[in-house]
Amino acid sequence: MSRPNPQETRQTPALSGAVDLSVLKARTDPAGPRPTAPGGAPDAGTGGTWVLDVTEHSFQTDVVDRSMQVPVLVDLWATWCGPCKQLSPMLERLAEAAGGAWVLAKIDVDANPRIAELFGVQSIPTVIAIAGGQPVDAFAGVQPEPQLRQWIASLLDALRDKLPGIRVAEGATPSTAAGQAETEFEDPRFTAAEAAVTVGDYAAAEALYQQILDAEPADAQARAALIQVRFLARAESADPSAVARADAAPDDVDAQIAAADAQVAAGAPEQAFERLVGAVRRLTGDDCDRARAHLVELFELFAPDDPRVTSARRALARALF
Repeated sequence: MSRPNPQETRQTPALSGAVDLSVLKARTDPAGPRPTAPGGAPDAGTGGTWVLDVTEHSFQTDVVDRSMQVPVLVDLWATWCGPCKQLSPMLERLAEAAGGAWVLAKIDVDANPRIAELFGVQSIPTVIAIAGGQPVDAFAGVQPEPQLRQWIASLLDALRDKLPGIRVAEGATPSTAAGQAETEFEDPRFTAAEAAVTVGDYAAAEALYQQILDAEPADAQARAALIQVRFLARAESADPSAVARADAAPDDVDAQIAAADAQVAAGAPEQAFERLVGAVRRLTGDDCDRARAHLVELFELFAPDDPRVTSARRALARALF
């Protein structure tokens, strides 16, 4: 897993030229396009939400058609992707705060592989901005929230005169309320930690998140971010050959832990979980405890209801009891 460079926007291969998004039109939602709000701004559906779960079937309606009025940010993610769980909540929060000036389209690449193939996506998370039916910008990897705000603001500035729905939505959302929302969401402690992540100083970021937890042990956001940062630091130097070394030394707990990190970084969490469950069965004493603790920490990179996590938790319980 390579560390994304948050200092620059990275384009997917699809953005090097025009992309024919109509190839997915034949598989659009048969229910047809959703209605638009007065003035042309797209109505994201019931509940006033501007965050959509999009599939290959609904791509034309939810992404291409909507992008004729406002930008649509396509968030390509997967349940096994730890960094996705850090980026997606920020995007969702910003989309709701924008009040319809842009729409977030969340796409699970495992369930919708044709979309990822269409854009030539090589890693996730990847975010692609669609406007006027075409991709106009993109980045890959986790970005700090201040940089996300700046990137989105620059998109809106560039597209405001081209997409009528932006001004309509902004007119319906008082700037003072938007300013208050931004103030509420910003925490200087998190901003400092995110800035450290931006420059790749994972040790500093870890220390800053730990300070937040020392002051507020129940802060779930800080705990999740701390686990993510620790894994990013390990994944950056993950060696694929660690798997072969661990296979040759099944009782070496350090080798098993390194191999599990490499497997998660390579997108094979099931294999990593199976490896560490096996280590818990074989090893004793401190080595067993270390394998178990590392496995539990890897679980926290994923959603609690991820079927791979629930299955591995059951296997771990059988190994222990």
